[in-house]
Amino acid sequence: MLAHMAVGQSVTVVPTNAELTTQEAADLLNVSRPFLIGLLTAGEIEHRMVGTHRRVLAESLLRYRAVDDAQRRRHADELTALTQELGLT
Repeated sequence: MLAHMAVGQSVTVVPTNAELTTQEAADLLNVSRPFLIGLLTAGEIEHRMVGTHRRVLAESLLRYRAVDDAQRRRHADELTALTQELGLT
């Protein structure tokens, strides 16, 4: 957290049991609100409806982000291995 602040990046502290609006959740993932709603509709991130509004637990959002980050790292590693195997580096 301090490293991010030292280089001028903003840091947000959110309790894991906090319920977030779709805009707050989208901001935390650094995606658009419509993209986030697509993830919610597809069941990628747990949420609940409060009347006509969606609410996302910060814990669910952080869990999704951890899984997504791990998948991206795995795909990048696979591409790196393939690039080396084909002698493209």
